Amino acid sequence: MYVMGKSKSVLIVTGRAINEVLSFVIFSLLDVLDFILCYVYRVADFFIEAEWKPCYCSPAKEAITSSGNILVSEQGESKIVCLSSSRLQLEDISDTLFTRPSLVSEVSKSTVNELKRLKLEGTVIQSSWEKIKRSGKVRSTFTVNSTIVEMLHGRIRGDQSHPVPRWSDCDCKTCTSWTSSSKETLFVLADGAKENKQEDVLFIHGFISSSAFWTETLFPNFSKSAKSKYRLFAIDLLGFGRSPKPTDSLYTLREHLEMIERSVLEPNKVKSFHIVAHSLGCILALALAVKYPGLVKSLTLLAPPYFPVPKGEQGTQYLMRKLAPRRVWPLIAFGASMAAWYEHISRTICFLICKNHRLWGFLTKLITRNRIRTYLVEGFCCHTHNAAWHTLHNILCGTAGKIDGYLDVVRNRLKCSVTIYHGRDDELIPVECSYNVKSRIPRAKVKVFEKKDHITIVVGRQEDFARELEEIWKTSSL
Repeated sequence: MYVMGKSKSVLIVTGRAINEVLSFVIFSLLDVLDFILCYVYRVADFFIEAEWKPCYCSPAKEAITSSGNILVSEQGESKIVCLSSSRLQLEDISDTLFTRPSLVSEVSKSTVNELKRLKLEGTVIQSSWEKIKRSGKVRSTFTVNSTIVEMLHGRIRGDQSHPVPRWSDCDCKTCTSWTSSSKETLFVLADGAKENKQEDVLFIHGFISSSAFWTETLFPNFSKSAKSKYRLFAIDLLGFGRSPKPTDSLYTLREHLEMIERSVLEPNKVKSFHIVAHSLGCILALALAVKYPGLVKSLTLLAPPYFPVPKGEQGTQYLMRKLAPRRVWPLIAFGASMAAWYEHISRTICFLICKNHRLWGFLTKLITRNRIRTYLVEGFCCHTHNAAWHTLHNILCGTAGKIDGYLDVVRNRLKCSVTIYHGRDDELIPVECSYNVKSRIPRAKVKVFEKKDHITIVVGRQEDFARELEEIWKTSSL
């Protein structure tokens, strides 16, 4: 037993070492590739659209538009304020959009910190640092504000600076249906009670998904009794599914919330409601609960991405490292890292996948002989790079400093029930996140399901989950 245990420990350490080395090599190469793709897209955008949209690689400290000053903080909380336009409100943006250190610079920095921790002679540390600097391996972080200014510039002028859709986005009827309507609201699929409804339920999907995550799984499995009492609203978030995908949007928390209000709460005269949210949608659910503390009857959160930020850490950067650790294994971490760290590589992935989502849907049906429904594939593919990139940074990373406050408001001001579901095998959002929420809201009930992951926490157990939701709504209404 002792020998087996020791052998297992050696294998684990060896595997971690291999993962670290491969990750360093691969992500260093990706740093270079993203730099090259930056210029490739500039040339392509210029020839196809007659101008290129500024990216977050362009060096610029400040910018002044023709409509007035825009101030952007470069560290800590990042905000945009237009001093001369009453139409543009305060925008919260994540500094991770324009400050992302390369892997090499991070390794160099961590090496120096380790040397300091070991209390080596100051001269040794200094000489080592000078050697690293002379070798050219340390690349300073890049801070870019001009992109945000340019994007907002179009809003201030009141025009559309780029075609919709852009050449690298899909132009099918599903993805562009919103452009034919003069009223920009989210795509909402309603079900349940038409008359004499008692309460409403709002379903909010997660990152790179759509309303089909709910309508294809839960909606067909709710009982007739539940559908006679509750109005069910499943939305496609701004930039995803069939909802609008404006090219000049920064997809901030305010924009997402306003679209939900304009598309669901206001037109349907929602007075009280339950919220069911998954992953990134949990952040929007908490923000809605804080904004409407007297209206929310229950909160059901699936895999909430809550990582308490240690003292001394910058919340946005810490959260990005937790969600996207730049490791080649597990594969889901590799995918998240590609999406979060590399603006142009992720645009290339969107170009290959999202622009050709009809092809991927067809191939999925062909390979499986039409034996599975492709709603997950469609939800994964129907978005733009602009929407995914900004939503990931401004919602997941940008709200790192706000989540503690949201949870405190839910604990102290809201009386609604809070139920949390998590899959034990979730490799994207670890189960510790749900326990972190409970530590902040003691009355929250945490239910962990064995052999379930980020998706199968719903898909595959939809009938049971539908019954559980009905019971939550019933008890919360008493």
